Amino acid sequence: MISLNLNAVRAKQAESDHIAAAMADFWGRSGGNYKELPPARMKPIPARRDWVDPETILKRKPRPLTLAERRALRKMADSL
Repeated sequence: MISLNLNAVRAKQAESDHIAAAMADFWGRSGGNYKELPPARMKPIPARRDWVDPETILKRKPRPLTLAERRALRKMADSL
């Protein structure tokens, strides 16, 4: 793409040359060798559940019997 503002390009040229020199220095010190690694596979964190519907909890785990209900059930079992 052609830049309409050549002053901006010329202003960045010094910075670009400095970065290119630093890269050449780095590659020169490391021997120019690099090892390509496989990309990191990120597992997304599941959405946080701040609120759970009370009916869902009751469907999953029924409430335990109260003392009165256990006594009534015991009376019914004894009467059989």
